[in-house]
Amino acid sequence: MNYNKKSVKDVDVRGKRVLLRCDFNVPIDKQTGEITSDKRIVASLPTIRYLLDNGASVIACSHMGKPKGEWVPGLSMRPVAEHLSMLLGKPVVFAADVAGEDSRKKAEALGAGEIMLIENVRFEKGEIENDAEFAKKLASLGEIFVSDAFGSVHRAHASTVGVSGFLPAYAGFLLEKELNALGGVLENPKHPFVAILGGAKVSDKIGVITNLIDKADTIIVGGGMAYTFMKAMGLNIGTSLLEADKVELAKDTMQKALDKGVMFLLPVDFAVGDRFAPDCEKKIVDSTMIPDGWMGMDIGDKTVNLFKEAIKNAGTIVWNGPMGVFEFPEFARGTQEIARAMAESNAVTIVGGGDSSAAVEQMGYSGKMSHISTGGGASLKFLEGKELPGVACLLDK
Repeated sequence: MNYNKKSVKDVDVRGKRVLLRCDFNVPIDKQTGEITSDKRIVASLPTIRYLLDNGASVIACSHMGKPKGEWVPGLSMRPVAEHLSMLLGKPVVFAADVAGEDSRKKAEALGAGEIMLIENVRFEKGEIENDAEFAKKLASLGEIFVSDAFGSVHRAHASTVGVSGFLPAYAGFLLEKELNALGGVLENPKHPFVAILGGAKVSDKIGVITNLIDKADTIIVGGGMAYTFMKAMGLNIGTSLLEADKVELAKDTMQKALDKGVMFLLPVDFAVGDRFAPDCEKKIVDSTMIPDGWMGMDIGDKTVNLFKEAIKNAGTIVWNGPMGVFEFPEFARGTQEIARAMAESNAVTIVGGGDSSAAVEQMGYSGKMSHISTGGGASLKFLEGKELPGVACLLDK
């Protein structure tokens, strides 16, 4: 896939209406209606400010939640418009429909350096279906399309792909940053290249592992997915998470890594619990000795040290997925130690995935990472080497 796409800086936006796809899918408190984290809104500010400062009128759009083509009041973009107005220090016009009469009139009345936000694009069934008629209506609001929603570019929706059939399409600064960081890892990583993969399921990450076997020097596997690999090695895993239908695939994957000369590191000890609960009884056991009735919940100290050794000598590190049940404080240590080791390394460090990013932020290491991806699903597809439709549709440089 070609990651070298034209950016917003490659087009004269002065006097133009710019349809800007953002990722404003922010968490909102159901009781108070307040936004509880504005990270995604803040992430789009550089592109928004650039467009406004350079004389464009901006018609921003985004989805929120999964309303499935229904009008759900609790998923309205109105609170986002109010919050964005506060962040920008200027009014943000809100259109109460999606590419309807209100949106059209307000877009036409918008002056240079002014911004509006239309209602949740997923309130329209044509969004997820990438309906050509809906895409055409949406595109008619602008003269140029700028995509800055990396978290949505793996989906071929009307507002991510369809509008590019009617407007010249460019990357915003956030999307450009993601393409440069992740594209650099896949095309020209600094070696040794270490990939760390965790999370619950082998099925979620097997595509990434398969793609990275051809690129990485070391692949580290932790989290719930590790137990399927342990089972593939003939080890007892107690009541630990298991994808029984993926055991043969895990075996084949380890053999591929061996054939390619890639070091494939699995945990050598675990923190186990007698039940899936934050207050369960806990003990540390060797990876070959998980007792019946107990489940692996985190990597143990020996594993932490083993993984840290690989991290210490790395030139590039990509991390996606926690090492254990990160939401339980008693079983968060493995994930936290990986975050610490990456922060202390001299490598190019790329973090993707919700829990991995959360761990880095909670520990105050965000500023010490080379790049923290804003799109979990999109970054996984990218690392799998899959084409991202919302990137493929942008103009090539």
